[in-house]
Amino acid sequence: MLDEALYIRQMAKKHTELFRNSIPMIASENLLSPLAREVMATDLHNRYAEGTPGERYYQGNEFVDLIEIKVTELAKKLFKSEYADVRPISGTNANMAVLFALTKPGDRITVPSVAAGAHISSAKFGAVGLRGLEPVEYPFDVDEMNLDIDGTIHTIMEVKPKLALFGQSVYLFPTPLKEFQDAFQEVGSHVWYDAAHVAGLIAGGKFQDPLREGAEMMTMSTHKTLPGPQHGMIVANPRDDKTRRKLKYAVFPGVLSNHHLNAMAALGVALAEHIEFGERYADQIVRNAKALGQALYERGFKVLAEKKGFTESHTLVVDVREHGGGKFASEALEKAYIIVNKNLLPWDDVNSALDPSGLRLGTQELTRIGMKESDMKDVAEFMKRIVIDKEEPKKVGQDVAAFKEGFQTIHYCFAEGTRAYDYEELVGL
Repeated sequence: MLDEALYIRQMAKKHTELFRNSIPMIASENLLSPLAREVMATDLHNRYAEGTPGERYYQGNEFVDLIEIKVTELAKKLFKSEYADVRPISGTNANMAVLFALTKPGDRITVPSVAAGAHISSAKFGAVGLRGLEPVEYPFDVDEMNLDIDGTIHTIMEVKPKLALFGQSVYLFPTPLKEFQDAFQEVGSHVWYDAAHVAGLIAGGKFQDPLREGAEMMTMSTHKTLPGPQHGMIVANPRDDKTRRKLKYAVFPGVLSNHHLNAMAALGVALAEHIEFGERYADQIVRNAKALGQALYERGFKVLAEKKGFTESHTLVVDVREHGGGKFASEALEKAYIIVNKNLLPWDDVNSALDPSGLRLGTQELTRIGMKESDMKDVAEFMKRIVIDKEEPKKVGQDVAAFKEGFQTIHYCFAEGTRAYDYEELVGL
C-alpha cells in the first residue's frame, strides 16, 4: 500500500507544479499565507471541540477556546458586526445553518437565479430545495448585470418571504440593498447576504457594506477575496436574541459536529492579516479586474457590462459563444496553463451548465502573487492567442510558464514575499 500512498503524494506534487506554472483565475480560489498554512498543519487538525468555548463536550480544549474567542473577536472587528460564528466549515455549510435557523419546510424565500449568477445552494436543486423551501427568483437586468430594482421590490412585496437572500457567485456590481429597504420593512423579512465571493472586498471597504445597507446577516466562505482557508463564517447584527440563539444552535448541533479547528485557527490568521493589509489588497484586486476587462475588450473579447466599466469586484464575465463556447474555451486555456471556469450567462438555460456561453474570471489570486494593472495586458494577450487566434495551446503554455516565473511569491500578508508554491518535505520517503 506504500506505493499507492506515494502515488497520491506524487499527484499532489504534480498539482502544485501545475499551479506553479499557471495563471490562476478561478474566481473562488486563493492562496493561504505562510503563517495561516503553518497553523493548518498543527495538532489542531487532529482534535475535536464540539460546542462553544467554555461549553465543550470534549476535554483538552483549553487553548482551542482561547483561539476561537480571538478568531471571533477578529471577525466582529473586521466586519463591524455584533455577532460572528467562525465554526461553519464552508460557505454552503453556513448557508445551511441560516436556512435551518430561520425557515421551515414549505416556506417561500426570495433568491437570485442561478443563470444570473446565484450560488447553487440557493436553488431548488441545492440546499434551499433540500430544506424543503420554495425559492422565488428575482428578475435580472442583463444590461445592468444586476437585479432589476422595480421587479425585485415587486417580488418581495408579492411573495412576502420569510427570508430574502441576496448574493451571487458571479458578482460584478453591488446589490442595490438600500433601494429595497422599504419593501423589507413592510413585509418584515429577514435579510441575508451571501458574501462568499466579495467578503474580502467588503472587509477592505471596496465593494459595499451589507450590514449597514439593510442585511441582518452575512454568510461567506473564507478563501476567495478573503484569502483564508477553505472554511465558512456567519457575521450578523441579529434583530433580537431569539434570532441570535437560532443562528447559534443551527450551526451546532444543527449542521455540523466538529468545526475543523486547524482551519478555524488559520481563518483567524487570515482575518488579522486582512485587518492589516485588506484595504490595499482589495483596492488592487478591483483595479486589476477593471484593467483585465479593458485589455480583453481591446483584443476582441465580448466582456459583459462594458458600458459600466466591466466590474466593481474581482470578477469578469466573458461571452465566448462566437469562439466555441465556454466549455471549449476553458479547456483550450487549461492546456496553455491558464485556469478559468466555464460559466452560465443570464440568457443560458440552467441545464446547459456543462456547456454554457461564458467564462468567469477572477483577479484575486493574480493580485495575491503580485500582479498589477500592466500585467493584465499580458494575461489578455495570452487568452487572445488561445481563444480567438486559435494558436497551439502547448506553444502558448511555454510563454505562460515563463511569464509566471516572475510571480511566485505571496503578498498582502505578514510574510510578504514568501514563495507561494514551495512546500517543505515532511517525511523522508
